[in-house]
Amino acid sequence: MALIVQKFGGTSVGSVERIEMVAEKVKKFRENGDDIVVVVSAMSGETNRLIALAKQISDQPVPRELDVMVSTGEQVTIALLAMALIKRGVPAVSYTGNQVRILTDSAHTKARILQIDDQKLRADLKAGRVVVVAGFQGVDEHGNITTLGRGGSDTTGVALAAALKADECQIYTDVDGVYTTDPRVVPKARRLEKITFEEMLEMASLGSKVLQIRSVEFAGKYNVPLRVLHSFQEGPGTLITIDEEESMEQPIISGIAFNRDEAKLTIRGVPDNPGVAFKILGPISAANIEVDMIVQNISHDNTTDFTFTVHRNDYLNAMQVLQNTAREIGAREVIGDTDIAKVSIVGVGMRSHAGVASRMFEALAKESINIQMISTSEIKVSVVIEEKYLELAVRALHTAFELDAPARQVE
Repeated sequence: MALIVQKFGGTSVGSVERIEMVAEKVKKFRENGDDIVVVVSAMSGETNRLIALAKQISDQPVPRELDVMVSTGEQVTIALLAMALIKRGVPAVSYTGNQVRILTDSAHTKARILQIDDQKLRADLKAGRVVVVAGFQGVDEHGNITTLGRGGSDTTGVALAAALKADECQIYTDVDGVYTTDPRVVPKARRLEKITFEEMLEMASLGSKVLQIRSVEFAGKYNVPLRVLHSFQEGPGTLITIDEEESMEQPIISGIAFNRDEAKLTIRGVPDNPGVAFKILGPISAANIEVDMIVQNISHDNTTDFTFTVHRNDYLNAMQVLQNTAREIGAREVIGDTDIAKVSIVGVGMRSHAGVASRMFEALAKESINIQMISTSEIKVSVVIEEKYLELAVRALHTAFELDAPARQVE
């Protein structure tokens, strides 16, 4: 008998019919003798609807009140699923994050989980009940309702699995696993049987939208086996685990991630003095703008050109900050570009194989794709290119690293 935490996202519980289908799936697991905790999101579109309502009152709703409001979406789903299970003869009970006592910090709309009181859950499981918990939400030490940010239900599921020492945390979604890249861009993309936390974390941070980054971090920290599965199709999904199996069959690259939401800023003719990087990036950081890739070039006239990338949503704000900085430090000009994208290859196999980066650059050169910036880590290489070449680059790299699914045999 296993203890399994199952998480179902908004599309999986998007209608009463789908909630009934989830109840059928949970019932089958229960009939196999497994103890089940189910974490659910709000019905698809519900959180957006609630936020839109709040914005009719105020362009910038007070975060505490916004949390009170949007947390009601999950409350509807947990009650409906518990009802559907009870109707099927499966004892079930629903809890909000507050009722479980998922304790978080007080950072409204983006809270972090600090502690989970699992006593109530364990008592219910011992009594043979399926426990249905609202994802995405918790409570701070003052009793205020908090929410964990977009995709926070994944984090709730993993955190509960860690607290309960569950055998597996299953994330049900609208895809049947983690793929080598987005199948909509590369039809020959393959579903991965297994991937490491480290690789999944890189894939998630670099643009793969299958799992929320914080949930992968949490799972890796507490070694919670994660499995990504399709909500309504049978299949083994993809297991995300700590194991790095050393075998001749292991591919060098596990996947290719990409991100269109990039923008590039360059400050030119900066006096090349000690501390110049801080003078440029300090004000950017103070404006709460995250910087991704950085390149610095030294010129012959003792000036430097300094280039970095930010999320496209932060571009205008970053440009304004950088123009102010340029005036203060006597830089020549500031230029920007929003027509860029980032493509990354990821794989723990890089640690034991040389020449991976050059193979990547060769594949892009063959397609006449110019590389504007390069960033590397132990298990990834990222490049910035013109956005119009993004899909071509992803397909070329997918083939170059032998990730394409084999052609089906025609009988």
